Parts: sequence; C-alpha cells; structure tokens
Amino acid sequence: MQEDLVRAIRKRQAILFAGAGVSMTVGLPSWSTLIEHIAEELDIDLSRFNGTDLNYLTLAEFYRIRQGSIGPLRSWMDRHWTLPEEKLKKSKVHELICKLDFPIIYTTNFDRNLETAFDLQDKDYVKIVNAKDIARIREGVPQIVKYHGDFDDDDSIVIAETDYLDRLSFESPLDIKFRSDSLGKTILFIGYSMTDLNIRFLLHRLWKTWAGSGYERDRPQSYVFMLRPNPVEHAVLEQWGLRVLMEKDCPPEEALETFLTKLCKAVEQEEEGV
Repeated sequence: MQEDLVRAIRKRQAILFAGAGVSMTVGLPSWSTLIEHIAEELDIDLSRFNGTDLNYLTLAEFYRIRQGSIGPLRSWMDRHWTLPEEKLKKSKVHELICKLDFPIIYTTNFDRNLETAFDLQDKDYVKIVNAKDIARIREGVPQIVKYHGDFDDDDSIVIAETDYLDRLSFESPLDIKFRSDSLGKTILFIGYSMTDLNIRFLLHRLWKTWAGSGYERDRPQSYVFMLRPNPVEHAVLEQWGLRVLMEKDCPPEEALETFLTKLCKAVEQEEEGV
C-alpha cells in the first residue's frame, strides 16, 4: 500500500472522488441501461447506430429537446438508482468509504446511496449541490459534494451534452471549490473508467495549474484506482500527476472492495504505529 496515501488519509489530508463504479458494486444500472431506456421511451432503434455513433450525452440532449425537460428521465433514474436501506447495509464498499473518514468526498453519482450509507453508519455530513450549500459547511463534518448534481434538484444534474460543455468553463461554484480543496491535498479516484470528459478536463486543468505555478515538485501525490490494466491510460494519467493503483490478482468485480479493505487496514495500522 502506498505510504503517502495512507498517511494523507490518516491526517485527513486526502479527498475521495467516487464515480459510477462505486454504485455499480451494489447492482445499480450501467450507462448502457440508461441509453436503452431513453431509446425505448423515444422509440429509437439502437440497431441503426454503430457502437460509437451514439453516446448517452447526445442521447440525453435529444431527450431534453423532445420531452422539454430532463425531469421524467431524472424521475426514472431516481426510482432505479436508489437502493433500499437493507441492500445498502450489505455493501462493504460503502461501509469502508464511511470508515476511511475522508473529510471531503466528491461524487459524480446522482443517487443518494453515499448519503444513505453515512446515515446507516450514524455519521454526520453536509451535502453540497450548489453555492448555497457551501455556506453550510461545518468544521470537522465530512462533506459529500454532488459534483454532477443530485436527484433532489433537476437543474443541478449534469447529464446531457450541453450540461457537459457548459461545465468545461471550469468556473461553476463547485469547480472553484474543487480547485481550492484539491490544490493542497491528495486525491483518490475510485469507480472511474476515466472516460468522463469533465473528469479528464478537471485532471488536466489541475495538472496545468501546478505546472504553471513553479512548485510542481511540491504537489501532493494523487491516485486513481483502476480495475483493469490499460497502458495507454496509465501513461496519460501519470503524465498528469496521477499514480495508477490496481489489484492485479483479483477479479474486477471484487477489486474495489479488496483495495478499500487493504487501505482501511493500512490506515488503522498507521494510527496504531504498527
């Protein structure tokens, strides 16, 4: 286990960034399921498109044009992507995230499962969706920052192509907050395939900020946990200052839980001075 990552978590100097892979560990639908639902609702024959000709961003944009708003789609996602408490209680991944006690968790997931996991562990937190919520931050209380929005607020949801393009300005209140939070802290990304355009842009901008500061050597090391080896991605991410972590001898469906279990144990041993 990486000693500087373990030390940063123990000192509460690390930020967790959690993606769709975290929700998928408890059986939530994938983006392909979302595409199939949109196509069915709009009577689109997906067989007419090659695999790379249609992505969920463009399809969600078309949905908004046809339906007048993203509201009905958000309602469907809310019903299908929110787990009963009983099922979430069995999620070791969510339990370990709570146990690691990150002071700030950013997530691109719309669902409420992280918040529910904190509730089940009887842990206090502040949910941040917009600028108004930033004023609610309390010292010593973990923050769950819904970076791409929340089911409780249709206007906050970043799902269609225009939403993503608007965010590329990197000047929204949550973008500004992330820049402030991340500059002096270690970041651990989990649950990402790293194909998310906003996340890649965010990583690139963070790298450029440090590169232009003259103090790049002082940048805290950040990490991304990946399920499968990808030498192309590894090279690009490492250029941007992220070290790739993997569980090489573990089935992909078990890898994240195995990694977080080892990380949690290493932090506990660090605290005990073992």
